[in-house]
Amino acid sequence: MAGVQTAVALREQGFTGPVVLIGAEPHQPYDRPPLSKAVLLGTAESSAFDIDFEALDIELRLGVEVTGVRPDAHELDTGAGAVPYDVLVIATGAEPVVLPGTEGVPGVHLLRTLDDAARLRPVLHEQHDVVIVGAGWIGAEFATAARAAGCAVTVVEAADRPLAGALPAEVAAPMAAWYAHSGAELLTGTRVDRVEPGRVVLADGRTIPAGAVVVGIGARPATGWLAGSGIALGPDGSVTADEALRTSLPDVYAVGDCASFPSARYGERLVVHHWDNALQGPRTAAAHILAPGAPGAPDDAPAPPVYDPVPYFWSEQFDRFVQYAGHHGSADTLLWRGDPAGPAWSVCWLRDGVLVAVLAVGRPRDLAQGRKLIEAGTRLDPGAVADPAVPLKSAALR
Repeated sequence: MAGVQTAVALREQGFTGPVVLIGAEPHQPYDRPPLSKAVLLGTAESSAFDIDFEALDIELRLGVEVTGVRPDAHELDTGAGAVPYDVLVIATGAEPVVLPGTEGVPGVHLLRTLDDAARLRPVLHEQHDVVIVGAGWIGAEFATAARAAGCAVTVVEAADRPLAGALPAEVAAPMAAWYAHSGAELLTGTRVDRVEPGRVVLADGRTIPAGAVVVGIGARPATGWLAGSGIALGPDGSVTADEALRTSLPDVYAVGDCASFPSARYGERLVVHHWDNALQGPRTAAAHILAPGAPGAPDDAPAPPVYDPVPYFWSEQFDRFVQYAGHHGSADTLLWRGDPAGPAWSVCWLRDGVLVAVLAVGRPRDLAQGRKLIEAGTRLDPGAVADPAVPLKSAALR
C-alpha cells in the first residue's frame, strides 16, 4: 500500500521523471485488509489495486527482493542486480513475528501476504480444528473468519485479556465475551510450550487438537535488509524518519509500517502499523520529494506539509465494526459512551480536557466526529461526552 501510494502520489503531484516500484512478491500490488476477510473466505480471488500503472508510467519490478542499499553509490542491491536511484522511498512494511520453535512445523501459518491467505483458504474450507496464538487484531479477525467457515476455534493468549498491547484492561475486557458469543474458546493467561503436528502443547501441560495453527503475535518493521546502510533505526527496528518522512540520509524517505515519525500532536515518536498510515504518509513524502526546486518537480509546487496525522484504523470482528482514532498513551481521563455489554458503545480519552483518542464499536458517528475534534485539538465537556445521547461534536466547549 505505502509503496503504491507513493508512486501514485508522485504522479498526481506532477513528477515527470521515471518511477520504479520494486516488490519482492510476484503478484500485482494488492491491498491487505481483504486478506483476512473476502480473500481468506474465498469470496474474492485477490485484492489487486485498480491502478493502471502503465498509464501512469510507473515501472513495476515484481518478484525482485532488495537485499541492501549503498547510499554513497545511490544504488540498491537486488537479486536482479544493482538499481540506481536519485531518490529512494523505503516502503517495506512489517513482517509477522514467528512463534519460536515453530519454524518448519507442518500446519503452522502466518497471515500477512496473499500467498498466506491462499494457503489458509483450504484450512477453512475443510473446517479444520484451528488454534490461534494471539488475541490481537489479526487473531480476532481470523477467528471471526474461521467461525464463519464452521471451524472449531481456540484462541490462546499469553496476556490476561485480548488486545493487551493495544488497549487498557478496562476497555479490552468487554471484548473477551465476543469470542464466546461467536463460539470460539478464548484462553487468556496461557502460554504455548510447543507446537507439534496435529496439536498444541500448552505450558501447563494441556494439549489442544489442531488441524492448523495460526500465529498472530505481532509484527516488526521489515528493515533487516538495511543493516550497514547508515540509515538510522529505532530500538524497535523502525526507520527513524522526521516530520517530512525523511530518513537520516539525504534523498532517502520511509513510509508506512516500516517507519516511525515524530508527532507534535502527541509529543512522542509514533509507529503506526495500519492501513491509513500507509495511505496518508506517501502523500507527504511525495510533497517533500517534489518541494520547490527539486529535480523533476513542477515549477508551481506548493510548500509541503509536515506529517502529523491522527492515527486511524478499523477492524471487523465478531459481527462488530471497531474503529479507533488518535493515540491514548498520554491521556488523563477515560470516558465511556454507552454500555460495553451492548452492541454499540464508545470510549473517549481526554488530556487536559482535549480529546486525544476515541474507540467506537458500532458507533461510526462517534468516530467520524471524534476524529475531527482530535484534529482540531478541541476541549470537551466531560459530562456531555459521557452521555451517549449527546452527539460528540455537541460536547465541544465554545
